[in-house]
Amino acid sequence: MNSPSGFGPQRLGRTLNAVAGKALGKDGMAFGALLTDWAAIVGGRLAEQTSPLKLAFPAGRRENAVLHVRVSSAAALLVQHEEPQILERINSFMGYRAVARLKLVHAGPVLPQKNYAMKPVKRLDPVKERELTMTVEPIENEELRAVLERLGRAVVG
Repeated sequence: MNSPSGFGPQRLGRTLNAVAGKALGKDGMAFGALLTDWAAIVGGRLAEQTSPLKLAFPAGRRENAVLHVRVSSAAALLVQHEEPQILERINSFMGYRAVARLKLVHAGPVLPQKNYAMKPVKRLDPVKERELTMTVEPIENEELRAVLERLGRAVVG
């Protein structure tokens, strides 16, 4: 449904590189992956005190980059001590030896990131639980029934 005039709906894949490239620089996709998954890569303890700032590759190469990491002064010694493990985790995540070393940039504490993880659904009281069960009971498709029951718990709870 792409219109020739450029107006109207566009496929995200066609514009993603242009947008990400402008926002994150020439190494945008590699650095973007580090930004979005930083806590999963280094762990929650280090993610609270560090954040990636810049990924600098050597001229004409796509490996052995220097990753500039913002770190609070209190955590700098810990990060320096765990650098080999951090590099191993980053390179495992990237799938190749993308980063050769870290460059620590001392700065104030890293601002906490908003957690977008789903909150656990509250348990319903017995009356509402019975009403919900009776409402979805006539549905024959088990998968659809389970999905609607979860939706009902989220809405009612």
